[in-house]
Amino acid sequence: MADKQISLPAKLINGGIAGLIGVTCVFPIDLAKTRLQNQQNGQRMYTSMSDCLIKTIRSEGYFGMYRGAAVNLTLVTPEKAIKLAANDFFRHHLSKDGKKLTLLREMLAGCGAGTCQVIVTTPMEMLKIQLQDAGRIAAQKKLMAAQAQLSSSSAAGAAEPVVEARPTATQITRELLRSKGIAGLYKGLGATLLRDVPFSIVYFPLFANLNKLGQKDPSAKAPFYVSFLSGCVAGSTAAVAVNPCDVIKTRLQSLQRGVNEDTYSGILDCTKKIWQKEGPTAFLKGAYCRALVIAPLFGIAQVVYFIGIAEFLLDMLPKHRA
Repeated sequence: MADKQISLPAKLINGGIAGLIGVTCVFPIDLAKTRLQNQQNGQRMYTSMSDCLIKTIRSEGYFGMYRGAAVNLTLVTPEKAIKLAANDFFRHHLSKDGKKLTLLREMLAGCGAGTCQVIVTTPMEMLKIQLQDAGRIAAQKKLMAAQAQLSSSSAAGAAEPVVEARPTATQITRELLRSKGIAGLYKGLGATLLRDVPFSIVYFPLFANLNKLGQKDPSAKAPFYVSFLSGCVAGSTAAVAVNPCDVIKTRLQSLQRGVNEDTYSGILDCTKKIWQKEGPTAFLKGAYCRALVIAPLFGIAQVVYFIGIAEFLLDMLPKHRA
């Protein structure tokens, strides 16, 4: 690539802005994905993404769809910034004398970016999943209690339903640090690497090559709509490709279980139990939700990144000082 070098602060700001916009737009779909992936052969609450969102609004209100969003909005800026900046860093150092990167080197750059981002991604996902899935578990317990109450109503009077207080991200963090130390926030690190490294290996080379199709010459930027569509196609393709790893990661990071749901000791144990008890199709749970989340998320990210909002903002600073 012969385009101009972009400063690290600009990369970080662009990644952060893109992440904030993207998460705000697609978070309800991500919540549905988490709840669908965590459903096992116990009490199934949802049949589809739309069913999950409708039931969530009815039981938890509109803002129930944004449970855990504060964690994402806080940590998505460093997460996206690290991912995008790391990919550019590795691409720059893997290119020799400005020559075009081979596909293998592009994949290595993506691998490096995916490895770097888990520093932030793992604790972010750990906290987000607990908050997102709390509503599903609460609804399941309420349904089971109602069924038990109905079956025993002839023998005893109606009992008062128990309303459980849902923990906040701060409470979960404090409890994990108290009981397990910093390792508690990094539960599922191996599964997160198993998801994010292959994702980046697929996403970044695919995006770069799709984006090149819209460049009239190598020194010019592609139009913003080409960057957006390239980000969407590359993001959704990579998301579906690594969805089995995302299902495993979600199950391993969930601290609370619903009625009759399995617990897992590690990646292999989780994979074996899902395969044996739910079949191979269980590894595709939430795949279309994940594609719907990732496509606009990375489309927006690449548009912000290629438009260069941060460069515009940073260029204004010296003018004010002069």
